[in-house]
Amino acid sequence: MDPVIAQAATAAVETSSLAFSAIGAGIVTIGAGLGIGKLAAAAMEGMARQPEVAGKIQGAMLIAAALIEGVALFGAVVCFMSIGK
Repeated sequence: MDPVIAQAATAAVETSSLAFSAIGAGIVTIGAGLGIGKLAAAAMEGMARQPEVAGKIQGAMLIAAALIEGVALFGAVVCFMSIGK
């Protein structure tokens, strides 16, 4: 195979891989945003209904939000690590 054609094919694969990685990272970000939004809405509703347990709800919400962010970060890292493959 001609080296110029092989180089062009490799560049096309890398561009395609970058596009799929960006789409994957975008999907991960959207999922995390939806998850944290639902979590915050439920926590606010719970605190409005029972203000006496607001501290416990807030603590549980922060832990859950941190876990969601951790999974989202891991997903984004996996998406961007797959660029070179």
